[in-house]
Amino acid sequence: MKQKLQNSLLLTLAAGTLLIAAPSAHASEAIVKKARCVACHAVDQKRVGPAYKDVAARYKGDAKAPTMLFEKVRHGGSGHWGEVPMTPHSPAQISDEDLKAAIAWVLSLQ
Repeated sequence: MKQKLQNSLLLTLAAGTLLIAAPSAHASEAIVKKARCVACHAVDQKRVGPAYKDVAARYKGDAKAPTMLFEKVRHGGSGHWGEVPMTPHSPAQISDEDLKAAIAWVLSLQ
């Protein structure tokens, strides 16, 4: 009986965690769309810029990646993914909070 109760509680906790995490991922994807990042990027195919999954794969396990990508999006740059430069994106285009959430979402894609 005790084991059944423990399993039930664990299942409930896991389900609750999924419900909390899912809106966050959905919200982060919505941020990317609202900021018009999808004009140059897609989740699983290269467009003007790299696919988000390729970015996640390249920076997997790199603790410095979120900060580096934040700076790259803010200030723009070129040469890491080809010749086409990435234009800078100001806080008027995407807030710091939204940019951090978007980067976390991109890096979570595997």
